[in-house]
Amino acid sequence: MVGRSLAKIERKAVAWMWSAYSLFLFIDPIYDPRPGLWPKTLAVFFAYMIVFTIFISTRDERIRRWMILVTFILGLIGFSFNGGSTCLFIYTAAFIPFSFVDTQVVLGLFAAEAGTIIAERYVLHLGWPNTVIGLLLMVVIGGSNVFFAQQRRADCKLRMAHEEIEALAALAERERIARDLHDVLGHTLSVITLKAELAGRLMQSGPQLNLERAALEIADVERTARKALAEVREAIGGYRTRGLGAEIEAARDTLEAAGVQLIAEAPSLSGLTAAEETVLALALRESVTNIVRHAKATTCKLRFFSENGRRRLLVEDNGNATDLREGNGLRGMRERVESLGGHVELEHRAGTRLLIEIPLQPEGATS
Repeated sequence: MVGRSLAKIERKAVAWMWSAYSLFLFIDPIYDPRPGLWPKTLAVFFAYMIVFTIFISTRDERIRRWMILVTFILGLIGFSFNGGSTCLFIYTAAFIPFSFVDTQVVLGLFAAEAGTIIAERYVLHLGWPNTVIGLLLMVVIGGSNVFFAQQRRADCKLRMAHEEIEALAALAERERIARDLHDVLGHTLSVITLKAELAGRLMQSGPQLNLERAALEIADVERTARKALAEVREAIGGYRTRGLGAEIEAARDTLEAAGVQLIAEAPSLSGLTAAEETVLALALRESVTNIVRHAKATTCKLRFFSENGRRRLLVEDNGNATDLREGNGLRGMRERVESLGGHVELEHRAGTRLLIEIPLQPEGATS
């Protein structure tokens, strides 16, 4: 919750930074001595500030769309006497892709906006330079924001899918733990209870024979308890070694939701330490996130194997991602792998190939 609140504050701060372009409204009044230009410009500016504040403060899409329309109308009003009002047309084009999902609708609104501006230019006999500059910036900024808006929606869907998968995985894990503990301890504890009760009755009865039988029952209780302890430890060890396996299944679900087929080859996941499992699971999660966000792939091949004293996790896709820049996710992955003495190889050829190698940890290592 704290992270989301900080992200929201950061988005609003960035939005207010972009509002600085509205200062272009004051270029004409500064250099043009026409009487009455300053009051009209200030009226448009403060009206837009109110509209902009409402736009970034509400989550209601209907209100946001009305604010876009009002911004465009203010631009038409201001453009009739102030060429700098083209900045309001640019804001309109920048907001539209984030408020309308259908790309055809967005392009249609762009065309309607451009047509209205050209019509106003002819009706009021306004200058071409400001009109052409405004239209050009509308195309560049509006077109760019179409891409950014689609990417933001894809990120949101991916985040929701991850949250849903993690919630389902946590629920399934709790149910599995409950079943395993019941199977491991249910019968054993029942036996211990019965034998302890029997030993108590035998000890109370008094005769030497009964006391000897009670001692045997107590010894049997001890053996059963030790056996139960060993089974619990074995079960807990099993939980620790299923993290990567669970992450592979989560990766399959995420990739299938994005239309990507996962071909996984992981013959054995036994023997992994907690540190190895954590590093490999997080690396797999990051690589799957990058495939869904950037690769536009249809197939992903995953292979986990151990040879020559090293564990290797290979993830390949047939996408077209070509960006070799190292972001926070890849940097964090590399740092975690290197902390275990391993290394990361990333190649972009016919798709993306990610290879993670870590040396086998000594027996009994936990970190």
